[in-house]
Amino acid sequence: MIVCTEAQIRKYVQQNADVVKTVEEGSARLFEGQVSMPPIMRIDFPEHSGEIDVKSAYVHGMDHFAVKMSTGFFENDKLGLPSGNGMMILFNVKTGVPKAVLLDNGYLTHLRTAAAGAVAADYLANKTVETVGMIGTGAQARYQLEALQLVRRFSKLLLYGRHKSNLFRYIEDIRAFYHGEIQVCDTAEAVVRESKLVISTTPAESPIIQAEWLHPGLHVTAIGADAEYKNELDPLAFKKADRIICDSIVQCNRLGELHHAYAANILDEQSTVLELGALTAGRIGARQREEEITICDLTGTGVQDTVVANYAYSALVKNGAGTTF
Repeated sequence: MIVCTEAQIRKYVQQNADVVKTVEEGSARLFEGQVSMPPIMRIDFPEHSGEIDVKSAYVHGMDHFAVKMSTGFFENDKLGLPSGNGMMILFNVKTGVPKAVLLDNGYLTHLRTAAAGAVAADYLANKTVETVGMIGTGAQARYQLEALQLVRRFSKLLLYGRHKSNLFRYIEDIRAFYHGEIQVCDTAEAVVRESKLVISTTPAESPIIQAEWLHPGLHVTAIGADAEYKNELDPLAFKKADRIICDSIVQCNRLGELHHAYAANILDEQSTVLELGALTAGRIGARQREEEITICDLTGTGVQDTVVANYAYSALVKNGAGTTF
């Protein structure tokens, strides 16, 4: 078994087209029924604004499967710590023997989540997008922007965040790889109304994006709602959407933005909701019309963790990284 630190993983595994393709193919495998994936196990720590999620999946035919433990403690910035931490353990499928402990502190989770966002944008956003809106300024907002540039070129980025100090830190960070115009907006409404592609990456517990702000030609990817109490989108937004996509219908009905829409009777059994894997497997077409309004609800799946862990393991072994036990 090898043990790899975050520094080693970052050295040999970065966001690129191969990571996006890996997540894209994983989505297709999930949709095609080639994945065994249990429900998420989560423990909340409300007194510390924290949570831990345990996710896993077996992708049929792969040599290894991953169990991922990911924490999010959203007051950590006050302590000078990142909000996301965790690790992945990779097991041999035939024997159950542990093959690797990837002490990534949430890095691989950031990569695969951002890759899923890029896949959603590639299939659902218009081919020509001049203005992108980002709501949230945490680590995932940074990774989403990095991955998005692999599938779309855009000249202007609109930002909204609750804390100005975080906004300025975010801008300084993304300048390393984004060279277009950056505009800070006073409201989330301005971001949504003036963008053609919006990504929301917050742990909000009440809607930030309102239905009346949505306009023809807009695509929205919502990342933040990965627990029942989280909610970034006004449930009425789904009434305005021409196409509704999610990473896992079962999972999103339990804890995603869709969960709130069903609870409010905005959506019902007759509503058409499609999985991202249906797009990536070629079962349905991508965006049909330029003026469509599309929404993608991403909660993060165990299959994404297994495929990115396998990808990372191959890169690390190839380069002789890690400590062998």
